[in-house]
Amino acid sequence: MGRLGYFVFLVVLSCTSCMASLNRNNLELSRTPFNIAIQDSLDWADYYYNIHRFNKALSIYEKNLSNPEVDKAHVLKRIALSEAALEHPDKSIHTLNEYLQTEFNPNFLLNEGFDPIRRTEEFKNLSERVIPKVTAWSLVYLFVALIGFYVVFLICFNRQIHRPSRMLIAMFIFLHSFFILHISINRSNYYFEYPHTYLMSTWASFLYGPLLYFYFKSTIQKYGFKWRDLLHLVPTIVLLGYLSYTVYLISCETKIEWMLDRVQNGLNPQDSSKLVLLVVLKVISLTVYGYFIGRVHRRGKKEKLLQAKNQVWQKNVYHIHILYVITYAAYGLLIINNVQSGFLYDISVASMALMVIYVGYSANIQPDVFSGAYDYTNRLFPKYEKSGLTPSLSLELKENLIYLFGHEKIYKENNISLDMVAQKLNTTRHNTSQVINEHFNVGFHEFVNMYRIKEAKQLLLEDKSRRLNIINVAYEVGYNNKVTFNKAFKKDTQLTPSQYQKSLL
Repeated sequence: MGRLGYFVFLVVLSCTSCMASLNRNNLELSRTPFNIAIQDSLDWADYYYNIHRFNKALSIYEKNLSNPEVDKAHVLKRIALSEAALEHPDKSIHTLNEYLQTEFNPNFLLNEGFDPIRRTEEFKNLSERVIPKVTAWSLVYLFVALIGFYVVFLICFNRQIHRPSRMLIAMFIFLHSFFILHISINRSNYYFEYPHTYLMSTWASFLYGPLLYFYFKSTIQKYGFKWRDLLHLVPTIVLLGYLSYTVYLISCETKIEWMLDRVQNGLNPQDSSKLVLLVVLKVISLTVYGYFIGRVHRRGKKEKLLQAKNQVWQKNVYHIHILYVITYAAYGLLIINNVQSGFLYDISVASMALMVIYVGYSANIQPDVFSGAYDYTNRLFPKYEKSGLTPSLSLELKENLIYLFGHEKIYKENNISLDMVAQKLNTTRHNTSQVINEHFNVGFHEFVNMYRIKEAKQLLLEDKSRRLNIINVAYEVGYNNKVTFNKAFKKDTQLTPSQYQKSLL
C-alpha cells in the first residue's frame, strides 16, 4: 500500500473518530437540564398548541402549571382548550372551573375552541350558569319587582291610609319585590357580576309572616303595638346576625369561589349551603303565622268589623299568602329531593309576583282598602259616610281623646288646634273631627269649651273666699282674653262668670 496509502488511512480513521466523539458530545449536550427546560417552556407548548399537537402541548402546560413564574390563567385556558380539542369534556370543564376561580371571565366560554364539546351536557350546564344573559323570565321578574317598588311608594305617601297599616303593608310588599328582584338577577346570571347579591334577600325569610299578621291585626282590630311584639323580630335578628358574619361581610372573590364550587357540584350557585334548613324553618314560620292570620281574618268576618269590599280584599290577600305557603312547601320538597328545576320549582315565585300585582292593582284602583276602610253610615254626619274610620278605631280614638282632655288637660293650652290634637292621637284631623262629632255631638271648638268651662266652674266653686279674679280663671283654663271666656261661659250656663260666682254665695 505504500506510505501514501498508510497516511490516508490514518487521516480517515482520525476524522471518523472525531465525528463520533462530536456526535456523543452533542447527544450529551441535548440531554442537559438547560436544553430540557427550553423544550418544556411555554413557547414550545404554545408552538405545539398552534400546530394542533394538543397531547404534546398538554404535557408541557401541565408541567408549567405549578411554576409560580408563569401566568397561571393563560396555562389553564390553554389546557381547557386543548382538552376540548381532544373532546374530553369532563377534563376541560374541570380546568375551566379552576380557571374561573383564578381569573373570572365567563366570556372565555364563548371561544370557538370549545366548539367540539359545546353541545355536551357538561359544557351546557356550566355556560348556562356563568354566562350573563337576559331571558324573558328575568325581564318579567324585573318588571314585577319595579311594579312592587312603585306600589310601596304609592302606599307610603298615601296619608289617607292608617299609618301603622301603611307601614306594615308597604314593608310586606317591599320584601316581596326585593326577593323577586333577586330572582331576576339569578335568572340572568348576573350574580357573578355582582357577587354581593349572594343570599341578599335571605335575611328577610322570617319577616313575611309577622308583617302580614300585624297588618291584619292593625286593620281589623286596630291593634296597638306593645314592646313584647318585638319578640316576633328575634328570628330575623338572629338570621341577619348569622348571615352578616358568615356571608354578607365576606369578600367578592370568596363569594365567587363559593358559587363556582356549587356550579361544579351541579347545584344552584345562589343557594346557601344550609338551604334545606332555611327552607324548613321558613315553611314553619309561614305556616304558623298563616294560622294566626286566618284566626284574625275569621274574627273580623264574624264580627263584621269591615265593609264587604274590604273583607273581600283581605280574603284575597290571605288566600294568596296561603297559596305561597303551599307552593313554597312544595319547593322545599323539591330541594330536599335535589330537584333544581321544573314547574313547582318556580311556582312559589309566581305566587309572590301575584301578591305584588294584586296589591299594585288595589293601590291604583281602590287605595281605601289598605287601612280597613269602613263605609260608616251616619245620618247625623253624612259628610263622614265614606270615611276610612272603622268602629273599633273610632272607639279607641274616643278613649284616647277623653284621656288627653280628662287627664292630661291639653285644653289648657291656649294655642290648641284640631291639628295638634290629631297629632297627639296619631291620626288625621279628619278622623279626629269625626270622632268628636259622632261621639259627643259637637264641633271641635265646642268640645274644647266644654272642658274649659267645666273646669272654670269647678275653680269658681272652690274659690269660696272669692280671691280669684275672673281673668285669672280665664287664663287658667286656656283662654287668651276675658271677652271670649265670658261669651263661652254664658253660652254654657246662661250666666256671666261674675253672676255665676255670686250665685254660689
